[in-house]
Amino acid sequence: MNIKTIICGALKENCYIVEKNNQCLKIDPGDEREKIIKEIKNKPIGILVTHCHFDHVGALTELNNLYNVPIYKYDNLEEKTITIGDFKIDVIYTKGHTEDSVTYYFKDEKIMFTGDFLFKNSIGRTDLPTGSDVKMKESIAKIKLYDDDIKIYPGHGEDTTLNLEKKYNYYLK
Repeated sequence: MNIKTIICGALKENCYIVEKNNQCLKIDPGDEREKIIKEIKNKPIGILVTHCHFDHVGALTELNNLYNVPIYKYDNLEEKTITIGDFKIDVIYTKGHTEDSVTYYFKDEKIMFTGDFLFKNSIGRTDLPTGSDVKMKESIAKIKLYDDDIKIYPGHGEDTTLNLEKKYNYYLK
């Protein structure tokens, strides 16, 4: 599996292109549609949304109009394993930053896309209107049960591992 990170917009949101077997998924197409399109080399088969804040979905409608692929987000997903083309993904509700926060876990590759739920050495804000400290704590407890060697791709900033976050992230201690 190949992962391309595209930093988009004024808030420097991480959009990801995940490729496998000549297929690709777009994750959080936040802004700069043309910049994202230039990085797509394989057949798009879906768009995954970790949450619906503007900086994560700014180019969603334009890309969907162009590629006409399914959009996967909290509103149309259950917390279970789904298959999209050759991709097998565990959908994990990780509420706290927002009510609609979802983490996508590619179990076979040990990779998680956490959106604004979990960052390197931090977590997403819970003081916004749709945030909740209580739900964030529940989501953190849930994610801590996963294997330490999982690589984390957050919605902003650098990637990390769950092991490093368990060791150094104040909120996961």
